[in-house]
Amino acid sequence: MLKGRILKGIGGFYYVDTDEGIFECKARGIFRKKRITPLVGDLVRINIIKEDEKKGVIEKIEKRSSELIRPPIANITKAIIVFSIKNPNPHLSLLDRFIVLAEKEGLEIVIAISKIDLDEDNDFEKIKCIYEKAGYKVIPISIKKDINIEKIKEELNDNTVVFAGPSGVGKSSLLNSIDSNLKLETGSVSEKIKRGKHTTRHAELLKLDFGGMVADTPGFSSLNLDDIEEQELKDYFIEFENYSNDCKFYRNCLHENEPNCGVKDALEKDKISKERYKSYLQLLKEIRKNNRRY
Repeated sequence: MLKGRILKGIGGFYYVDTDEGIFECKARGIFRKKRITPLVGDLVRINIIKEDEKKGVIEKIEKRSSELIRPPIANITKAIIVFSIKNPNPHLSLLDRFIVLAEKEGLEIVIAISKIDLDEDNDFEKIKCIYEKAGYKVIPISIKKDINIEKIKEELNDNTVVFAGPSGVGKSSLLNSIDSNLKLETGSVSEKIKRGKHTTRHAELLKLDFGGMVADTPGFSSLNLDDIEEQELKDYFIEFENYSNDCKFYRNCLHENEPNCGVKDALEKDKISKERYKSYLQLLKEIRKNNRRY
């Protein structure tokens, strides 16, 4: 059998990149019976059915090192999350949701703030302060003025990266500026609602001319936390870890109403940002509501 990686999946067909080229494959019926759906990024083994037509069948899916639900993609090691400084304005609660899901999968996270040339009020510094304090790399970028595009290329080089963010922040335009061979469709932002039009219709792994692969994914507006437990959430706010050892109840402390909480003490001393802590409480409330529903 031939080894490969799924680059794209459309209508039950999977396009598998191998040493012998890209094969259009169907998945064996056994996967459907076991309720296993092949994902973009999956490392697979295929049998060749028609060599001349580059057609095959997926026989085996290797164990996944990571699996994102939305976007549905596997075996990613780094997430570059793109939010714009203006048009549309940054939605930090949504950013925190994606960070939580990326942390759950053990991904390295880089935050890119696009359209920095529109930052007349210096809003970027506030965002940078919040997320650098939490422990994340934050990179301001502008496609229009070619600001820090090379830094993004360095993050992508020799990595397999999920490239995600809301519609309209310029993900496809940024990818085109990184590798002109991609020629991805780009969209405008609605002047009425300040949201972008979806130009990416499906998740797809793109091979970059300077090495590495990137997932161009559909924009998203919500991310549910159905698979995250109440006690688990705090582990994905990584800045809490430095102070949780000082909690009276240590591992069982939710950093909410408990006495002698090291995290709340750090919050009062401005060692943890109030914005991140507020997001944590909002997500905790949402998880509890979901649990009661089921």
